[in-house]
Parts: sequence; C-alpha cells; structure tokens
Amino acid sequence: MNLVTLSLGSNIDPDTHIRLCLDALEDTFGHLQISRIFESEPVGFKDNRNFYNLVVAFQSSWTVGALQAWSKQLEIAHGRTPTMLKCSPRALDIDLLTVGNACGTLDNVSLPRAEITQNAFVLQPLAELLPNERHPICNTPYATLWQRFELGEQRLWAIDFYWRNRWVSLADSEKRSASAR
Repeated sequence: MNLVTLSLGSNIDPDTHIRLCLDALEDTFGHLQISRIFESEPVGFKDNRNFYNLVVAFQSSWTVGALQAWSKQLEIAHGRTPTMLKCSPRALDIDLLTVGNACGTLDNVSLPRAEITQNAFVLQPLAELLPNERHPICNTPYATLWQRFELGEQRLWAIDFYWRNRWVSLADSEKRSASAR
C-alpha cells in the first residue's frame, strides 16, 4: 500500500463537481484525508472564473497507470475531453501528485508532479494536509517547502465546504479548531 496524493480543481460549478469527485474517490478508495479547500484566481487562464483547489490523500495498492486511468475517466465523466485546450475552464481536473516515494516516469506519468513546488494552490493544501511528509525528490517536508514558497501574484484563500454531513473545509482557522473538538 502506498500513500497517494491527488490535486483536485474545478472552475465550472465547483461545488457540485468537487462533491461528486470526493464521492467517487471515497466510494472507490475508502477513507480520504482531505485538505481545506481553497478558492484561487486562475493561473495562466484567459477565463477569469476562480478555481476551487484541494488535495486528497489515501492508501492504495493500485499501480500508477491504474490511478491515472481512473482519474482521467472521472474527468471525462465530468465533461472533460482529451481535445480540450490546456488552459480552458474545466468541471474537474485531477492530477496525480505522488504515489508513495515513486520518482521518475512510471506508466507515462511523471512523479512527483512538478506543480507541487510551482503552484500555491497545490503546495499550500498539501503542506496543511501532510506537513511532515517529505517531497520524494528533495526530501524536504511539505510544511517547510510552503514556508519557503514565494507566493508572487498567486492569490488563494480557504473557503467553507460541507460534504457528506460534515465540514471538510473551514475558512476560519478558529472555527476549524472548534470543529475538530
């Protein structure tokens, strides 16, 4: 079994599509660890609709290829087509970030995903969710990578998000602490 991390994003009806994606993930893989959900301004997109972004983690014995194929099929089920432009709006974007400590190209997937250290909307939720886990290449904890990260013009903020009869994300850290009690 490996710890698998995925980055999820949506800027078309994100409340609906993120909930449906979390349903599919938990129904398929079991217990999920879920980061806070962040709303972020689009990076590199002409469309100005904000994204919802989060990271989920779970244990799996699936191969990298099987995980990637499952993720791409779920994206397609939510309206994404292989011919869509890279920076076009999307109902669901699922990126495989890590599978255990795998490094390199496995089943045509490059791991760990480069966006971990390039985009705040990936690194911040990952660092909050798994602060002591280490990046498979540089062996630095995600919390440390986030502390060193230069945000630049990337803007994101945590939001409240309710799923399966519980708050999985609270924008206010004081509410989050009270909710955990």
